[in-house]
Amino acid sequence: MITMLDVSVRAGVSKATVSRVLNNTGQVKQSTRDAVFKAMDELGYRPNFLAQSLATKSSNSIGLVVSNFDGPYFGSLLRQAAKLTEASGKHLIVTDGHDTPEGEIQAVRLLADRRCDAIILYTRYMSESELMLLLETLPAPLMVINRDLPKARERCVFFEQQLAAFNAVDYLIQQGHRDIACITAPIATPTAKLRLAGYQQALREHGITPNPALVVNGISTVASGYHACQQLLATGTPFSALFASNDDMAIGAMRALNEAGKKLPEDVSLFGFDDEPRAAYLLPALSTVFLPIEGMIEAAFLQALRLINGKPIAELPPFVGELRLRESVGCGPFSLSASQKK
Repeated sequence: MITMLDVSVRAGVSKATVSRVLNNTGQVKQSTRDAVFKAMDELGYRPNFLAQSLATKSSNSIGLVVSNFDGPYFGSLLRQAAKLTEASGKHLIVTDGHDTPEGEIQAVRLLADRRCDAIILYTRYMSESELMLLLETLPAPLMVINRDLPKARERCVFFEQQLAAFNAVDYLIQQGHRDIACITAPIATPTAKLRLAGYQQALREHGITPNPALVVNGISTVASGYHACQQLLATGTPFSALFASNDDMAIGAMRALNEAGKKLPEDVSLFGFDDEPRAAYLLPALSTVFLPIEGMIEAAFLQALRLINGKPIAELPPFVGELRLRESVGCGPFSLSASQKK
């Protein structure tokens, strides 16, 4: 078996220098680092990172927990996380929380047991009290994405969910829509509750009383958007616009509207959320809210590196959405242009 001593002899350096190169500690000249890696390649040496982590109490890795691995949303997050981890010289260990608070906690504990230098948690379900307890008890630094922690703003990266939903529905109202339906994400999640609150807030600020008959709960899948929209249509309650809490459900709703003979945007305007890559290529192209997930994971990652290196950290500002206006939204029956047509 090739050992670290063999590598040091081949590279013409000490065993301690090889250790510093592998653990990315201390100051080592680039020429020396190159010589060590060349020797490793020539000998076929593979470092035993488990043994190193036990000896140093560090795995030179960053753990990442996501809710699940489905869809382009988390695909973008994972690509950015992998890119940032590679650039830092660390390893990325990824697991999922199985879309339950218990699963998220178990995943975080698993990464802590693997001696990750820091852990980044994208949570959908955990409560503020559960997250604060993890921050206080985990042996590794924890950064939380997708949740505002007022008592630990330096440890969280969050998005203004309610404001983004408000802006989307406010835009629909400005286009002359007053009867606006809504398909929510899984309503047990804080994200879904905030987006629903933004929808209701926009209606109330324009003097429109929210109609419970125009709100149906979905589960964030294309199929649930399809069935939720069918449910809305079956009630017979008229609506000229529909706000879906994510793009997948908006795509499902688009199919249901087409089957019902509704033209977009002439009969019904449709607004989504997340700005998935395919949203711009639908027919009609989907108006949606851009969620800066790559910027959010980068902010969390850089904060985690500061924590690992013992550097001071400051409170991070919240991220905000951007409306991506496309063909799926048109003038409503109360718009000036619609009145002129009459």
